[in-house]
Amino acid sequence: MKIGVLALQGAFIEHIKMLRQLGVEAVEARLPQQLADLDGLIIPGGESTTIGKLAATYGLIEPLRRFAKTKPTWGTCAGMIFLAKDIGIDEQPILGAMDITVDRNAFGRQIDSFETDLPIAGLAGEPFHAVFIRAPVVTAVEPQVDVLGRLADGRIVAVRQGRLLATAFHPELTGDLRLHSYFCAIVELTMA
Repeated sequence: MKIGVLALQGAFIEHIKMLRQLGVEAVEARLPQQLADLDGLIIPGGESTTIGKLAATYGLIEPLRRFAKTKPTWGTCAGMIFLAKDIGIDEQPILGAMDITVDRNAFGRQIDSFETDLPIAGLAGEPFHAVFIRAPVVTAVEPQVDVLGRLADGRIVAVRQGRLLATAFHPELTGDLRLHSYFCAIVELTMA
């Protein structure tokens, strides 16, 4: 299994370290040709506008769209925004791969960042300790999207649509490998 992490901007190194702890071959992906031999891809948190602009500059938008149509792709925080079909504005490049609507800065500024324990469907054990940094929130899902996690107030922060996964928080900033393992299981299913 070989999983790439989109390494244009943001917390890509942390994802690579977590994948390697699971014994997965993890590589940085910056150019279209680097997607060719990947079994899965993580689009990390960072700044969604910057990730979109850099992806456009490096000719990655269409290759990433094609990749997400056939292979497992997981977006965390800014990656969730990048995967969404609707983010409420037109001028920011997105992939439009997941049938979700996202409010980009749902929780406000950096100072409003927070951590909480969050039950996630499909994860055994205690709730996942989720780190939210200038995080988005899913405001609408189509019927083909499964909601995996909600905050106590009901806001949606984790979703899955087939081989696509999106989380509004940063699992790579915790020591908990369960979500990375969950994504690897999705990748394994598509490789079979």
